[in-house]
Amino acid sequence: MSMLTHGLERPLAWAERPVLISAARKAQLKRLALGALTLLSMGSVLTALIALRTAIYVWHLHP
Repeated sequence: MSMLTHGLERPLAWAERPVLISAARKAQLKRLALGALTLLSMGSVLTALIALRTAIYVWHLHP
């Protein structure tokens, strides 16, 4: 069984060193995250508008 987990028993070298992120990279990641959040918000608003329009249409269709 140890042959199957041999690769997992070694310590992770990348986990031991500190992560250094430059200020420019942080700003770039922040812009990317903000853009993704904006896109998701716009999608949610569009979905809500479509649902509202459908509800109004169905409401007028069946008085």
